[in-house]
Amino acid sequence: MSRTIAVFGAGTGLGSAIARRFAREGYRVALVARRPAPLDDLVRELAAGGVEAYAFPADLTATADVPALLAAVEEKLGPIDVVEYAPITTAPFTPAAELTPEALQRYLDLYVFTPMAIVRSVVPGMIARGDGAILVTHGASAVEPMPGMSGVGPAMAAARNYLASLHGELADHGVYVGTINVNALVRGSAGHRAITSGELPVALPPGVELPSIAPEELADAYWEMVAHRRRFEATIPALVGVTFSSAPAS
Repeated sequence: MSRTIAVFGAGTGLGSAIARRFAREGYRVALVARRPAPLDDLVRELAAGGVEAYAFPADLTATADVPALLAAVEEKLGPIDVVEYAPITTAPFTPAAELTPEALQRYLDLYVFTPMAIVRSVVPGMIARGDGAILVTHGASAVEPMPGMSGVGPAMAAARNYLASLHGELADHGVYVGTINVNALVRGSAGHRAITSGELPVALPPGVELPSIAPEELADAYWEMVAHRRRFEATIPALVGVTFSSAPAS
């Protein structure tokens, strides 16, 4: 019997790679993202490679719409066995001193409240079946804040805290919860294009550079996490010798 992975925030970078990697293991794929046309293009591209994928356009900041969205996915594909949540925002980073409650609210909707609503919808069924997985992708600022680059980081940090607790609570029920903190630009993603084109300027401290990573490497890491369930979290590439929370040298 085919299993289903729902990829939230699906795009041409990580979402596409996740779809291909899990399809190799026999999964059908539900692709969820805001814009219908790119989703349809991605479905056709994946189908050409033998991946059974379906598009479900949705605004992931609209938390109240989650139950109806998941009902549509399950009506088409049956129970969701794996959730992969990795929406990308191309909004500029904000210095913490300039962050407003209104700006943070949108990040909280996208990175905390909507994944929480998804969990509330799918986990009871996973527990009843004794199996399932929740995967969430964060940026490095979820674990290492950087001066001048706030906004999304506080929301991701809150989500990481929630997921860590969830991981411990659900493990004995056969449900795995894991997260990858991506310390690089994911090649082929909207974020990679925005930063490398200059559309999304990033002011890094002296001596700090943003590496890039192939989305297939992250997809393989997620499959390994689901298959072996040995760890809650990975940071890829590892944060080595960089402390973003320190103020830049004057």
